[in-house]
Amino acid sequence: MKTRTLTPEKQAKILQKRQKEIKKWEREKARPKRNLYFVYLVLLISLIYATDEIASQIGTLMKTEIANDLFQIYGDRSVGFLDILSILVVPFQVIGLLYRPLADRWGRKKFLIINTFGMSFAMLIIFLSNNIFLYFIGACMVQFFIPHDMHVVYIMESSPTKTRARVYSSIKFFANMGVMLVPLLRRMLMHNASEWRNVYMIPAIVGVASSLIALLLARETDPFIDSRLRYLRMTDEERAAEKQRKSAENAQGGLINALKFAMKHKQLKWLYITAAIANVGFIGSVDYQVILSYGYAQNYIANGMFAELGEAVLDAVSIGPVTTALFLFPVGCSVAQVILGFISDAKWGGRKTAAIMIAADCIITFILFSLGARLGWNAYVVGFLCGMFVGSYYATNDVIIIMIGESSPTNLRSSTMSAQFIVTAVGFAVSYIVSFIVKMIFGNAIIGILAFGLLVPGFVGALITLIKKTHDTKGIDMDTVTGCEWD
Repeated sequence: MKTRTLTPEKQAKILQKRQKEIKKWEREKARPKRNLYFVYLVLLISLIYATDEIASQIGTLMKTEIANDLFQIYGDRSVGFLDILSILVVPFQVIGLLYRPLADRWGRKKFLIINTFGMSFAMLIIFLSNNIFLYFIGACMVQFFIPHDMHVVYIMESSPTKTRARVYSSIKFFANMGVMLVPLLRRMLMHNASEWRNVYMIPAIVGVASSLIALLLARETDPFIDSRLRYLRMTDEERAAEKQRKSAENAQGGLINALKFAMKHKQLKWLYITAAIANVGFIGSVDYQVILSYGYAQNYIANGMFAELGEAVLDAVSIGPVTTALFLFPVGCSVAQVILGFISDAKWGGRKTAAIMIAADCIITFILFSLGARLGWNAYVVGFLCGMFVGSYYATNDVIIIMIGESSPTNLRSSTMSAQFIVTAVGFAVSYIVSFIVKMIFGNAIIGILAFGLLVPGFVGALITLIKKTHDTKGIDMDTVTGCEWD
């Protein structure tokens, strides 16, 4: 293979630039950590995680209202047309995934701040939107920034090994509870279904404030600094040799290299496949508010309280049982996340055990919450079950992502965690295509049955691959793991 020969002047410039970066990271490493730094880092990440969860969930928590307002001319097929808009947003998620691996080169802190500010500004745009075009711009920005999850990488690299999952689940508990702000704002600011935009204002302001606090208080993570310094201090010969090692095909990340790496190692490959299978049921995790709304509306119709389904949804359900149910929704999500964390770190448990148990819980609570809405159960109970279902759904994906991170070397960790979304996109695609066709034919009321037909088989398949093909990663040393341990 031909190698490019650099002039002495270019070599000197490269060396000078490298030395400058080394000094920068050495100064950052030498910065003393203030007393209780980890405590206020946890509080800061919790606030940022809550902003991320709200940005992720707020559109879903008001999906019925948004669909019926933006696409009211399409009547009972409004959710299907909103899904078309959601599909148009997907390319921005892909672009966001290409952007995420830059954190393996430039550092975690920069992207923690940029992402938090970006998703918050996007919510502000939606609050100010008065047409579909502005709403679409805001939605595209949200979908660009939320997949990055730099706050997850941050806390994984800053937490003690023995309590990593517990710290993560505690932060996620707070973040999920933060979603309770949405039904609270629905009750305070949404006096009728058409005022849904008002709910976006407060979360947007909180997110902008969080990004400024991170700018002032957060330090770069030690594992990233150590990894970057090791790379910069290598000689050209060592760097060339490193690129040829099986465990580090690209010393500083990249989606393609991360995919190649994962496909050559059994543990990562099967974790990717498991995530793809589980996400065939993705539509249930984004249409749960529609399932709630139309479930209660169908119950009202069955009991003779309303003559038309659309009237029941708009005039009674939105500001009635659905808003009430959503108060307990984040509680259910949080409980599912806490269960995940304690099972993950328990002596008798582990990551794999947690994934299996929480996936089974996802199936059970989905069935119960769907039935509860249709049968008109107490709204708080149904909201809690709905939260347990959605929390378990995302907790299953979270623990898979944790296992991916713990099965990857530091220099590829952010990249492998990003690259898994490319594989899981297969599951998302199946979910969207099938659900769109069915919604457009049968209308919004069929969504509960549709979600059951996709989610339950998908999670059963994920349970099988988790049990038979993956290995636990509890107690892994994040600084020394190579990815070859399970081959």
